This record gives sequence, C-alpha cells and structure tokens, in this order.
Amino acid sequence: MSVKFIPSFWMRNRHFQTLYSSLFRKNIPLKLQIQRFILKDADFIDAHWHYADSSHSSTSIVILFHGLTGSYKSPYIQGVMRELSHAGLHSVLMHFRGCSGEINKLPRSYHSGETGDALEFIHSVQTKYPQSKIYGVGYSLGGNMLLKLLGETKDKSPFKAAVSVSAPLELETCADAINKGFSLIYQKNLMRSLNKSLKQKYTQHDMKKLININVEEIKNLKTFWDFDNVYTAPIHGYKSAKDYYTQCSSKQYLKNIHTKTLIIHAKDDPFMNEKVLPHFNELSKNITLEVSAHGGHVGFIAGTMFHPNYWLEKRISQFITMIDK
Repeated sequence: MSVKFIPSFWMRNRHFQTLYSSLFRKNIPLKLQIQRFILKDADFIDAHWHYADSSHSSTSIVILFHGLTGSYKSPYIQGVMRELSHAGLHSVLMHFRGCSGEINKLPRSYHSGETGDALEFIHSVQTKYPQSKIYGVGYSLGGNMLLKLLGETKDKSPFKAAVSVSAPLELETCADAINKGFSLIYQKNLMRSLNKSLKQKYTQHDMKKLININVEEIKNLKTFWDFDNVYTAPIHGYKSAKDYYTQCSSKQYLKNIHTKTLIIHAKDDPFMNEKVLPHFNELSKNITLEVSAHGGHVGFIAGTMFHPNYWLEKRISQFITMIDK
C-alpha cells in the first residue's frame, strides 16, 4: 500500500472523514476474551483480547489505547484488531478506567496524561508473555498518553515500536479549537458522555465534598475547560485545567522518545488545528511524522462512500509488521 494517504474527491471533507465510521461502518464480530485487571490502588480496568488464529508463545502483542469515551465498540478499534489478526498479531485493548461499560470504583477516572495505569497493565502483559514483543497503538487521547509514556520512559520503554493517531499534542490548543464552529457538535457529544459518567459517581462517592459542585450543576459543564477545571484537574492532583493541559501535553515529550514511533496526523482534523504539529527540532530521530492534508480525526478513509477502504488500520499493521519481521 502507499504510505501517503490520498482520499477520493468525494471523501475529502474532514467531518465526513471523522464521522463516517461511527455512522455507517457495520459492527465487526470478533472473538474477544475479557480480562479484568486489578490496579495497585484496588480499582480495575478491563482488557479485551483478540488472538490471532495461528500463534505460538512468542507471537507479538499490540496493546491498543482508545480515545476519549472510546471502548471495544469503537469502529477504529474493531477494524485494527481484525487487521492485526490477519497479520498474525495478537491485540488487546486496555480500557481506561470506567470505559468498558462499568463504572470504576474510585472517584478518579482517566485523562490524557495518565500513564501509570498503562504501565501497570503493560508490565503484567510482559510478565505473562515474556517471549513476545510488545507494540503500542494509541488513538486521540490514547495517542497523547502513549507519546507521553514513551517520552517519560525514554530508553526503558516497554514497546518495540509504537503508533499514535490524531493525538491532541497540545491539549490547551485542542480545548480551544473544539470550542469553535462546527466542532462544537463534537464537544457537545463528548461532554454529554463525560457529564453522564461524572453524574454516576455521585451515587457512589461524596463528590460534592471532593470537587465542590452539586450534582445538579453538572449540566452547566459545557466545554472541556469547564469539565477539566471542575473535575479532571482537582481529582487527579492538578491545580487547574491549564496546569493539567501544560503538564500532560505530549508535544514536550517527543524529543525524549527512544522507541521507533509513527505519528499519523491530518491537517484538517476538526478536533484541533495545525498549531499542534511539532517542528522538526521537537522530534527525536526515532519518530516518523506523517501528516496528510485530509483525514479528519481518526478517519483516513480512502475509496468511496459505498466502497470504503480503511487506510488507517492497514497503515498501522504495515508499520508494525515491517518492524516485527
């Protein structure tokens, strides 16, 4: 396949690229094995495994990290799992806390810079499969988290290679960009899901005491800035949303990455703008940055509306299998 993503004329619209899979792609039936992983703070995350048909003790494993409010139901997760399986690779989706369909136990949740949970899970995979090479793939929020993890661990990274797709490399820029124009629709949809999850926590914890707002006030949280100032920042130990955005944006970690890493991004991503793109001097020599004019947010669909070609999952599989040889 061609490394460069070129959509057909009819598929160039960034919103169509972003929304097509969620609106039109059919559910992909996969044989999944569910693992409940207990974290060191006694909370849990759920991992969904999809094993390649033919495998052995050293079959490589690709750990997937979904985007904000994503899950095993996300079309991009199902698609890449199937593609990796065809390539003879195992894959496992590590759900972030509370994203697998069951609310997590603690008042806290997950965020764009939470690498601790991922490292715990990765190390458990390494222990269980000591002969397997481990790869990482992250989408959007999960892509930002993955890049931050790679930069933090430097030459001690647990991954043989990694891929980050549509990552919000500058969180503050992205929080501003999604609060304008048509992108407000995406924010509204995501905020509906985030507020619903936060409201559920009031049934288990004294959230009023922890974040100082009544459950009735949750409906007033309209933007990422609102939500992150009121909940994400204080519950996870940050001074404010701005402090959280500053500390957890992955762009500042890119120069420290020792792992062979592919970053896939589209200039027309409606969740952000071109300001998030790193300059050459902000990249380590181990990073390959592929920026397409089109592709939307976690889109990158070629072909036609009635005969789509999911270029993204093929590109990810291609990158990993070339290194895995």
